Amino acid sequence: MHGFGSHTYSFWNEAGERFWVKFHFRSQQGIKNLTNEEAAKIIADDRESHQRDLYEAIERGEFPKWTMYIQVMPEADAEKVPYHPFDLTKVWPKKDYPLIEVGEFELNRNPENFFADVEQSAFAPSNLIPGIGASPDKMLQARLFNYADAQRYRLGVNFRQIPVNRPRCPVHSNQRDGQGRADGNYGSLPHYEPNSFGQWQQQPDFAEPPLKINGDAAHWNYRQDDDDYFSQPRALFNLMNDVQKQALFGNTAAAMGDAPDFIKYRHIRNCHRCDPAYGEGVAKALGLTVEDAQAARANDPALGQPGLL
Repeated sequence: MHGFGSHTYSFWNEAGERFWVKFHFRSQQGIKNLTNEEAAKIIADDRESHQRDLYEAIERGEFPKWTMYIQVMPEADAEKVPYHPFDLTKVWPKKDYPLIEVGEFELNRNPENFFADVEQSAFAPSNLIPGIGASPDKMLQARLFNYADAQRYRLGVNFRQIPVNRPRCPVHSNQRDGQGRADGNYGSLPHYEPNSFGQWQQQPDFAEPPLKINGDAAHWNYRQDDDDYFSQPRALFNLMNDVQKQALFGNTAAAMGDAPDFIKYRHIRNCHRCDPAYGEGVAKALGLTVEDAQAARANDPALGQPGLL
């Protein structure tokens, strides 16, 4: 399957120019999916089937690969595009911001020690290198703190000293102490700068360029920025073939399970607003009708609230 960064990050160059960026990973193995029924049969025999398949493929030397691409948006364009460019649920049209190939991602080695190599790994979107930064993406901003904080709770404040998380290139900072410190704690060196001992200092040449912010500070209502909830889902739905659409209808119905009818009716109305065929398909899979869903709006408990369809 393909992989998507989803969030919007930023790149900047030596001139201090910022660009907004999205990451994409395109599978070189093609896309192969399982239906719910097929997955249930496989899981009944082997709950770790995908993990086993990946492990054994790597052991055979059949290394899975993904081609890495980026989409690049000039900083000023974020004020001009008709959609919210930092909305996690939105995509950037490729006709406006085409995919640029930048490299290849390959899985070519299995863990030698699962605890040391996997359990102690500390992934976080805040693990950034000079030249790559964050953006006004609200969900990303939450994860920048939450992921690193979870790693501090799980592995200790010095989790970056664990071998699997340690930078390849030595990195110096003025951070000291804390449980699990294992590198000598910088000995007797001072933990501030500037100082008289000529040790490491901040590198302003690698600083992130300032982000221009304007407008009034107030409670943010996302509906004020972008109220187009349907054009992109509609475009995606229309890209699907009949088999994919039927799978979508069936998976939607299965996921809604025992939800109250007014929730099901509300979702049918949303799907119908996206595309009439989408609404009809979901309604049929649920054993309901679009007509009943439209009529049920008058009795929806959320009637009168913003955004209710």
